[in-house]
Amino acid sequence: MRWASSLSLAPSLSDAVSETAATVQGALRGHEPDLVAVFVSPQYGPDVASLADMLAPLFPFATVVGCTAGGVVGDGREVEGQVALSLTAGILPDVAITPFHLGTEPGAWDSEAPSGDVGGILVLPEPFTCDAQRLVRWLDERYPDVPKVGGLASGGRQLGAHALFVAGQAHAEGAVGVALHGDIEVGTAVAQGCRPIGAPMFVSRCAGNAIYEVDGEPVVQVVQRVYNQLSKRDEQLFRESLFLGLAMREAEERYEHGDFLIRNVMGIDPARESLLVAAQVREGQVVQFHLRDARTSSEDLDAVLARSDRESGGEAPHGALMFSCLGRGAGLYGHPDHDSDSFRDQYGATALGGFFCNGEIGPVQGQTFLHGYTSSFALFRPRRRIA
Repeated sequence: MRWASSLSLAPSLSDAVSETAATVQGALRGHEPDLVAVFVSPQYGPDVASLADMLAPLFPFATVVGCTAGGVVGDGREVEGQVALSLTAGILPDVAITPFHLGTEPGAWDSEAPSGDVGGILVLPEPFTCDAQRLVRWLDERYPDVPKVGGLASGGRQLGAHALFVAGQAHAEGAVGVALHGDIEVGTAVAQGCRPIGAPMFVSRCAGNAIYEVDGEPVVQVVQRVYNQLSKRDEQLFRESLFLGLAMREAEERYEHGDFLIRNVMGIDPARESLLVAAQVREGQVVQFHLRDARTSSEDLDAVLARSDRESGGEAPHGALMFSCLGRGAGLYGHPDHDSDSFRDQYGATALGGFFCNGEIGPVQGQTFLHGYTSSFALFRPRRRIA
């Protein structure tokens, strides 16, 4: 298995395609790749519709998948809000690749989906025409225990502004992706960018997305007590960037980094003295407040990548794709390449491509979710042999 990634800022899309293809082909030493992931900024205008046709003669034996992007990642670099094209290609011995396009009708997905023994799925929904929340639930039901990673196409602000690419075709709606079968392991790392404050608590009274009591106390009183124990810096974050973590594993004696699914706190309903959360909660569920800022997000990413490295036994991925939120990047950190640099610090010169998404897809404790403000990584390795 071998991967390569390249990035071009050429103002002409045809020149950008030629440049990135030549770089990738050189890095792969003339061998034909089996999979090519392409992400293109919509600033190239109408030429984007011809991207699949431009790539076909350059990679005649590869499965190509990709989409338009508000920012692209290639060769370990990040470019946002300007013309850019990234190509990330892999030679995948003994791996079968099944491309797919899912339309806008969920009732038809079963007939459109890949079959067989699937080892990993990359999926790219179009945000205006695909119910991504429903899609990830359906994927988990159809492919349990299979890692699914991806992100929503970005860069457009209206219906018809995005393009999806798969297997030589361009689509304006639905979702595209590839299923990977055979000698491949798709590892995942999802950095949600938060750190906990206070202590884990049990939800003791709730209804839908409204929490009334935690640990037998009115939630409004608990919110005030947690706030009163914070530093001045965290008080400001509490007012601006408060989130709630929902524990994904029950009956744990201790909850650690990565055990929580992070969801927005929508506010307090003073009339009913409840805390409103952007998720359905249930009685007995363990929750904990979290904060987010640039420093916290950076520390969280480092911890997530280090944990992923430990779980893989220290084997660096042969290639990777990063699906990062449009709210991260230079806007959050004040400079480009932050998450890519963190990845390089952990894994060296591993080929890294990807894009900035309208929503990121990745698992938390084995269940797939649509996220915001995250960086979700797909990490590709040959399947590990058990002695």
